[in-house]
Amino acid sequence: MTFKVFLQYILPHRALSRVVYWATRWTLAPWKNFLIGKIVRSYQVDMTEAAQSDPFAYPHFNAFFTRKLRPDARRADTTPDALIAPADGRISQAGPIVDGRIFQAKGQDYTAVELLGDEAAAAPYRNGRFITIYLSPRDYHRVHMPLRGTLKETVHIPGRIFSVAPFAVNAIPRLFARNERLVCHFDGAQGPFAVVMVGAILVSSVATVWDGLVIPPYAPSIRRKSFAGQNITLDRFAEMARFNMGSTVIMLLPEGAAELDTLTSQQAIKVGQRLGEVRHT
Repeated sequence: MTFKVFLQYILPHRALSRVVYWATRWTLAPWKNFLIGKIVRSYQVDMTEAAQSDPFAYPHFNAFFTRKLRPDARRADTTPDALIAPADGRISQAGPIVDGRIFQAKGQDYTAVELLGDEAAAAPYRNGRFITIYLSPRDYHRVHMPLRGTLKETVHIPGRIFSVAPFAVNAIPRLFARNERLVCHFDGAQGPFAVVMVGAILVSSVATVWDGLVIPPYAPSIRRKSFAGQNITLDRFAEMARFNMGSTVIMLLPEGAAELDTLTSQQAIKVGQRLGEVRHT
């Protein structure tokens, strides 16, 4: 075990994340401009895509980090049955779910039951398909709908807040099934699908378009919220959530619902890009 991985086990994850949550909302100009400037320079953030292209015009760091893009900066694939990327980032892994197990990296895997926190909810995905997308600090941090869907339930699952950077994903067993996360269950024309927002150390804040800020507070136990009968239907490519800071999105599709295109680990993707084709039931 490397020292960097060892630190992931001993650091006070939630305490550090709470400090960062507040620090990224301080409006003191020298402070927020220092943070924004450091990210823009270090990660070569393309501000020409942003609706507000001046990075220092944002009131605080989090407003910059969750910035809105120009309407023409992203387009959804025009093929009607295209499964599209819900986030900017890189493909961590993608492919079949084999007997309920999802590949993480380098011999690591975890189960759909562990990820979703519910055996019945995981059943449709037992031999389905998954796509895991890693968002880095340079990426656009709003998450969009990969398909048109009606929200059925969200499940806030407590856990650790390990880093989701490649070094941690390669070394920490069942990382995505251990981190704090918000599972969003939808029904679509092809059947059910799930979009999982996975938190990470320093970046574990998640907000949705239907509920606002969901994480924090951190959950002491599994928290379910039903949206049955509320008719919350979001079109493909519509914004659904955002990370206040960045992390990982995992999408699950049931067996026979979609055929994925050839997707390779570390492949860069953009919101709206075609990832496969859905098959309607």
